[in-house]
Amino acid sequence: MTTPTTPQHPAPPQAAPQHPGQGPDRPHWPGQAGPGGYVSPIPVRRATLGDALTAEWTKIRSLRSTMWTLGTMLVIVIGLGLTLSLVAYNFSKDETATGEDVMGLGAVGVLLGMIPVLTLGVLTISSEYGTGLIRTTLTACPSRSRVLAAKAIVFAALTFVTTLVATLLVSLISAALLSDRVPDGIGAGAWFKATVGSSIYVALAGLLALAVGTMLRHSAGAITGMLGLVLLPPLLALFLQSDAVQKIGEVLVKYSIPMQLFTLYGAEVDSGPTGWDPLWIMLALAAVATAGAHLVINKRDA
Repeated sequence: MTTPTTPQHPAPPQAAPQHPGQGPDRPHWPGQAGPGGYVSPIPVRRATLGDALTAEWTKIRSLRSTMWTLGTMLVIVIGLGLTLSLVAYNFSKDETATGEDVMGLGAVGVLLGMIPVLTLGVLTISSEYGTGLIRTTLTACPSRSRVLAAKAIVFAALTFVTTLVATLLVSLISAALLSDRVPDGIGAGAWFKATVGSSIYVALAGLLALAVGTMLRHSAGAITGMLGLVLLPPLLALFLQSDAVQKIGEVLVKYSIPMQLFTLYGAEVDSGPTGWDPLWIMLALAAVATAGAHLVINKRDA
């Protein structure tokens, strides 16, 4: 005898196990492709200035150009400063000097050591345009002004500290060798200008080079322009000796970067910058150039 069977209904389908963080408002677990596209498992947030500073510090300390340029600057500043101090110690034993004269022995080394700093300032951004890395940088941090500000802060801080170490060492060597030639001693003002003042000046000159590199986006052109800005005015003044253009030549010499640096070390120039004036002039130049760089980098495509 056949027993009547009761129709069986199919079991309700079981819901797929949910991952933590998956729910009705977020049906797809991060890392899966859903209707709206791929959802990254990595938390995404807006880049901050701190992130940009970390990225720029990582880049600038990992580049070989940083080691070579700053290493060359240290060799030039310390080497020339030590050489001139030894020459003054051996060949001016019976002469007296002022504190500015002793501290000024490092001026030539700082002037020539500025050239590698200007080169590095240009390469800090122009190299990224040359390799195309600037596109990756701006993708990670879309705020172009923030990127440029981070580059300026990291580069200026690194340049200032490196220059300060070099100038402080040269000043200590010069003072140790020639202290007996200075009857009145070396004043705090001379020390401060020869170390902190000159280091700030070099850092500002480097920021000027960074701004020029941002606007030109071409390493060779920007480096050539910066070298011309440093070297051309005093050389051009040599050919402006006729009465009609002599005053132009005098102005070029008085306000040239080499003469401004020597003035910061205590050199006196008739009717030219005095005291801390060179620092304010370079600050104004760097500020104007940096403002132009911010305008250009936000207007042009990468």
